Amino acid sequence: MGEMSEAGRLVLLGAPLGNPADASTRFREVLATADVVAAEDTRRLTRLARDLDVTVPGRIVSYFEGNEERRTPELVEVLAAGYTVALVTDGGMPSVSDPGYRLVRAALDAGVPVTAAPGPSAVTTALALSGLPCDRFCFEGFLPRTPAARRSRLRALAAEERTLVLFEAPHRIAGALADLAAVFGPDRSAALCRELTKTYEEVVRRPLGALAEWAAAGEPRGEITLVVAGAPPVAAVRPDDDTLRAAVAEREAAGLSRRDAITEVATEHNLRRRDVYAVVHS
Repeated sequence: MGEMSEAGRLVLLGAPLGNPADASTRFREVLATADVVAAEDTRRLTRLARDLDVTVPGRIVSYFEGNEERRTPELVEVLAAGYTVALVTDGGMPSVSDPGYRLVRAALDAGVPVTAAPGPSAVTTALALSGLPCDRFCFEGFLPRTPAARRSRLRALAAEERTLVLFEAPHRIAGALADLAAVFGPDRSAALCRELTKTYEEVVRRPLGALAEWAAAGEPRGEITLVVAGAPPVAAVRPDDDTLRAAVAEREAAGLSRRDAITEVATEHNLRRRDVYAVVHS
């Protein structure tokens, strides 16, 4: 490790998803100047640096799911001593379903500045390519591995109106799509994006039922990002006047004042308080 920098800092590097040409100029500069580079896969980092014709003079250490708990305090000591540490994962931004959050949190708690050289993201790339609404979306990461837990999670998401972005492993994608079609309905629009930015990039845009059949016919390979349309909005149904009066009376019987009972009923049904008041006193 070279001379100590003026101030230690952690730099999160957005790595190419597959095509090395997507690496930014700043990505290259940080690799070439950092005192320590913490990489999810040191061999992949070495290969990427070679493809970019970048010499990495700093010490390269591994930082992945299996060792991040042990290595985090070691890296924080390096940061606290005034050195620059660059964190890079196999592709995309660190911390997004990849190692990184633990180190970011520990660095911030130690008063170490954290910054980023932002770059590619499988989440936003797949979202943009999907052809589905992008104005509001929800990233859910990887679904649970077991079918029962997966279906439970999907039932909790079935009414979500935002576009959903998910990661999934190739050997689980057929089962995941079958469950999505069963829980969300076979007609919900979706897009399966695999091998983004790589030679065999493919985006398959079909309703969930058809997409599940496609995946079952031959297991898709490579890294997969799944984008699913949100649920159509459900129009709220206003309870009739008798139902509102009964709801207020029930709360009064339970000990609430009439004012508080009206407020609670109005909030529950997304109504104006004065409208519920008018019904109760009509």
